[in-house]
Amino acid sequence: MSETREANYKGVFDNRLGFGERPAVVVIDFINAYTTPGAAFFGQGVVDAVKASVPLLAAAREASIPIIYTKVYFHPSGADGGMFIKKVPALRKMIVGEPLAEIDPLITPQPEDIVIVKNYPSCFFGTSLNSTLKVLGADTTILIGCSTSGCVRATAIDAIQHGYRVAVPAECVGDRHQAPHDANLFDINAKYGDVLPVSEVIAYLKRLRQRPAA
Repeated sequence: MSETREANYKGVFDNRLGFGERPAVVVIDFINAYTTPGAAFFGQGVVDAVKASVPLLAAAREASIPIIYTKVYFHPSGADGGMFIKKVPALRKMIVGEPLAEIDPLITPQPEDIVIVKNYPSCFFGTSLNSTLKVLGADTTILIGCSTSGCVRATAIDAIQHGYRVAVPAECVGDRHQAPHDANLFDINAKYGDVLPVSEVIAYLKRLRQRPAA
């Protein structure tokens, strides 16, 4: 009998990074394109993840934790999408003025939140995210959003490469299909960060809220 993937990874890819002292929440592409039935990118898993993210975002705001949203806009020509937009032509619909390109109203950004526009899978690639996190003094990125197999995974890889701890609340990320979702959560947890129950992440945020001021 062949060994399980867990047994194969044991002792090599099962370490935990843990939380740091100064987290920031990165809300990755929770846009209407993924939560509107009938849209090309729709995924029920994303709808569920948006709902699960509401209490986490509330806990982050109560603890005064920075929240950074990302969304995708392309020039109508698609020229700024490079090979990515050639590979996934449906992305060309994501332009300024397109309702599907806007953040799901269930988790609308608040005035104090930052919104970054990106063109490629990783939230770090070609954006101000790393500089913003550095100025904020962040040492931990809490990644929520979609899709698990695409932009969440790409951002997790870049986050650890930029020196940040990575935490992914499992219920707060979603994909269009369960199989790539599960496979990529397993891989993120093995190599790039900690995949955790959302309850554990919320408990961490509450501890920060109760911490005495320095």
